[in-house]
Amino acid sequence: MAKIADLYYKADPFQIIEEGFDPNYAKISESIFSLGNEYMGVRGYFEEGFSLDSLVGSYFNGIYEREEVSSQNYKGIIDNTEFMVNSVDYFYTKVLLDGETLDLATAKIHKFRRCLDLKTGVLRRSFIWELNNGKQVEILFERFLSMSDANMAGQRIRFMPLNFDGSICVSLGLDFTRPHYMSGKNYFSCDEKRAENDNLFIVGTTKNTKQKIASMCKIELPNSPIGVIEKEDNKITLTYQIDLKKQCEAVITKVICNIVCKKSEETNYKKFNVKCEDKWRERTNFHYDQLLAESIEWWEKKWKESDIVIEGDDLNQQGIRYCIFQMHQTYHGTEAGTNIGAKGLTGEAYSGNAFWDTETYCLPFYLFNNLKAAKNLLMFRYETLEEAKLRAKELDCRGAFYPIATISGKECCSLWQHASLQLQASTGVAYGIYTYVKLTKDMEFLHQYGIPMLIEISRMLATRGDYNADGTKYGFYGVMGPDEFQMMVNHNCYTNALGKMTLRYTYDVIEQLKKEGFSEEEIARRYQVSHEEIEDFKKKADNMWIPYHTDTKLFEQHQGYFELPHVDVDAIPIEDFPLYHHWTYDRIYRNDMIKQPDVLMMMLLFNSSFTLEQLQANYEFYEPRCIHESSLSPSVHSILASQLKKHKEAYQFFGFATRMDLDNYNRNTGEGLHTTSIAAAWMNIVYGFGGMRSDGPILSFTPSIPESWNSYSFRIRYQGSVIKVEVTKNETAFQVLEGNDVPVKIYETEYTLGQSRLKVELP
Repeated sequence: MAKIADLYYKADPFQIIEEGFDPNYAKISESIFSLGNEYMGVRGYFEEGFSLDSLVGSYFNGIYEREEVSSQNYKGIIDNTEFMVNSVDYFYTKVLLDGETLDLATAKIHKFRRCLDLKTGVLRRSFIWELNNGKQVEILFERFLSMSDANMAGQRIRFMPLNFDGSICVSLGLDFTRPHYMSGKNYFSCDEKRAENDNLFIVGTTKNTKQKIASMCKIELPNSPIGVIEKEDNKITLTYQIDLKKQCEAVITKVICNIVCKKSEETNYKKFNVKCEDKWRERTNFHYDQLLAESIEWWEKKWKESDIVIEGDDLNQQGIRYCIFQMHQTYHGTEAGTNIGAKGLTGEAYSGNAFWDTETYCLPFYLFNNLKAAKNLLMFRYETLEEAKLRAKELDCRGAFYPIATISGKECCSLWQHASLQLQASTGVAYGIYTYVKLTKDMEFLHQYGIPMLIEISRMLATRGDYNADGTKYGFYGVMGPDEFQMMVNHNCYTNALGKMTLRYTYDVIEQLKKEGFSEEEIARRYQVSHEEIEDFKKKADNMWIPYHTDTKLFEQHQGYFELPHVDVDAIPIEDFPLYHHWTYDRIYRNDMIKQPDVLMMMLLFNSSFTLEQLQANYEFYEPRCIHESSLSPSVHSILASQLKKHKEAYQFFGFATRMDLDNYNRNTGEGLHTTSIAAAWMNIVYGFGGMRSDGPILSFTPSIPESWNSYSFRIRYQGSVIKVEVTKNETAFQVLEGNDVPVKIYETEYTLGQSRLKVELP
C-alpha cells in the first residue's frame, strides 16, 4: 500500500484537537471539523471570513439544483444532472476592531486552538488576536447543530480584551450569497428578508428546482445594544457596537432555526411561512444553553449505546470514535426519504450524490445501531422506484435500474461508463433488502415495499443479461464492477454473483408467499408478476456463470482478467496520487491494477459461502494488485485479513480506514469526508477484529485482538437485544445487556447468550 499518513491533529480519545494554525491545512480542517445532524450540515470554516482558499459550505439533505449537461444525443446518457447545492451561511460573522478586520489569513494571532468534542458535538476555536497598535483580545467561537431538534443550531462568541477598554464592531447575519464552490455560481434567490428586534428571517429559493430554505435566528448580546439592519439581495445582517472592558468577557449568542421545503407542490409560500412561524414560536424562548443541553443529552445516550473502547492505541481510539460520531451526524433516522451522500454533508465532491455503497457499506452500521435509520435508507429506494423504472427504459431494459449516483432518484452521473455499466446500485438495493429482512424479520416491510423492489430489479437483470453463444451460461456483458479501473468487461464476478443472489432471492420470497397461503392469482394481482416470469428468474439464477478456476481456487474478476498486463502498485510514486489527477484516463484502464476490492467484496458479502482455502487464495492474489484509490477499499482487506489470521496486515489496513480523513491518506480530505470509509471502519472492528458474521443461519463471532491493544469492546443491537462484546489478550466475554437471550456461534461452537457474562478463551 503506497500511501502514508499525514499526522496533524493531536491524539485524544474523545476530541479532535488542532493546536497552532497552519493556513495550508485550513481547507482540510474545514472538512474534519464539519458538523451535521442529517437534516443539515456545515463545514468547519471560519465564520468571520478567511481570505485564502476556503469552502464555506452549508448543506441540507435533499436540497439540490439541476443543470443541463451535454449528452451528445446518445440514448441512455443523461442530459441533466443534480447536485447538493451550497446554501445559507447561518453562522455569518464579521468582526472589526480599530479599523482592522478579523481575518486569520492576515491577522497576527497567538495560542490558536480548535477542538471538536466528540462527546457533545460542540466545536470550539480560540486564539488571541493582536492588532497593529498592540491591543490584544482573546476570542472564543463555539457552534453546534442540535441532534435532538434537527432544525436548530447554536453559535456563541466570547470576547475578552486583555489589555484595553474599547468598542468592537460585530456583524451577525444570514447569508445566501455564498457561491457553490464547484461551479462558482449562486443558485438562490431570496423571497423575503426581515428583522424584528434582534431576530432575523430570510427565505431562499433554488433557481431551478424551486426548493425553499427558511433561516431564522435570535441574537442575544451584553447590555442589549441596538443593531443596525443591513440588507443585500441575498443577505441580511445586524451590526452591533459592543463596549469592551479590560479583562471582562462579552458574550454573544445566536440561536438558529432552519426549515426546508423540498417538493415543489409543498412550496406554497403562505403555508411554508406559517410552518416557519409556528416552529420559531415553539423555539424562540429557548436559550442557547437549554438547546445545547438537549443536544448533549442526545449524544450521551448514543455513546452509551454505540461506543467502541480501545485500550492501548490512542490514534485508532480517536479514529474509530470520530467515525462513529460522523455516522450519527450523517444519518440517524430524522427524516424518511433521504439518503447518504458519498461525502455526507461535508463537501461538494461527488455532488452530494448517494452511490451503491449506501446499502453495502453504510447499512450494516445502522442495522446494528439504529434500525429506524436502516429502514429509512431502504425506504428512499422504494420512494424512488418509479425513477429507477424510467431509467431502465432509457437503458433498453424492463424493471428498475437504480442510478449509480443520485439525490432525487434520477441518474446524476454524466459518465456513461458508470451510469450505464454499473449494476451494483440495483443489486445493492436487493442485498440491503435481503440483509434487513434477515436480521429484523420485518415481513411487513418485505411484503409491502421489499417485494415490489425485488421484482423490478430482477426484471432489469433478466433483460440486461444474456446467455452465451451456446445458450448454457447466463451473465452480464459490457459492465463495470466495483473495481472501476476495469471498464466494459464481460462476466464481472461480483456483478454475476449479486445478480444470481437477487434473482434467486426474488424467486424464494415468492415461493414463501405460496407457502403462507397466497395463491398464484393473488400474487400476480398484488405484485403484477406472472408465474412464468418468476420461473424465468430462477432459471437465469441457476444458469448464472460465476468465473471460477477449480485448480487455483481463484474467482476471475471478469472474463479475460488473468490475461491483462501486470502493474506493481507499490512502485507508483506517492506524487501520482490521486491517479485520476495524474494519469490519463485510458492509462488507468489497460492493466490489472484494481481500484478497490471486487472479488474480495463479493467474498465478504457472502462470507459463509466460501471455504477458508478459497478466501486465502483470492486474498493473496488480489490484495497485491489493489491500489486503494477508493476509500471503500482498506476495511474490506482488513476484515478478510483478520479472518485469515494475517493480524499485522489487518491492523495496518485498519489504521488506514479509521484515519482516512484525519490523516489525509488520499490527499483529498479538503473536498469532504469519505463517509463510506467511515462506515467501513466500524465494520472493520465488528466484522474484522470481532469476527462477526451475519450472513449465516445465526450470528457468529471469531474475535481476535491486535498485538498492540490491551483490550477492546463494542456493542450491537440485534433482534431487540443489546449485546456487549469484550476482548482481551486472553479471552472474550459476551453479555446481553437488555432484551432476550440470543443464540450465537463463537469459534464454531454454539452458545445462548444471556444477562450473565459468557467468557471464552481466545484460541
